[in-house]
Amino acid sequence: MRSTRRSLLTAFLSLPLLEAANRSAFAQVAPELPLTRACDDGDDLTLEREAGPFFKPNTPLNRDLFPGSPGGERITVAGFVVDNRCRPLPGSLVEIWHADENGEYDQDGFRLRGHQFADAQGRWWFHTIMPALYPGRTRHFHFKVQRPGGSVLTTQLYFPGEPRNAGDRIFHDSLLLDMLDTGDGFFGRFDFVV
Repeated sequence: MRSTRRSLLTAFLSLPLLEAANRSAFAQVAPELPLTRACDDGDDLTLEREAGPFFKPNTPLNRDLFPGSPGGERITVAGFVVDNRCRPLPGSLVEIWHADENGEYDQDGFRLRGHQFADAQGRWWFHTIMPALYPGRTRHFHFKVQRPGGSVLTTQLYFPGEPRNAGDRIFHDSLLLDMLDTGDGFFGRFDFVV
């Protein structure tokens, strides 16, 4: 039987408090999903990328973004927020915004925009849709991440196997989501190191 986004999120949320570099429990529960490379040498912070022209402050506290674009292909994106020694950072702010299924950003409201705070184990997740391509860019999500009392990381996450990745001037392979095609959409995994 094929995994679903819900079953993978349930497996992710049932993880005990682990160091991000040692996730054998998740690999046993969901062996199809590759582990995100994070804090493997103690120095690699998540790369910064520009916010782009479509950022809007004051997004709603919301992790379920897909109702704003019911025609889009569903994806759940999830991960940890950790420091460079792989310690979870509970209470970290995680904010997302992205294009819709037509490659357009909502500039009038907050469709496909939201934020949340990492839980006690540093976990975050959003239910949303796959962003469409638009002229000049590869497919991507925008994120802002801030640990309590820390500076704001602004970055973008990308999708593996996209033909436009190589030609996108700000693409970097360290910002690729680990992806799994499930029975009801996609599940993407990325751990922010801040």
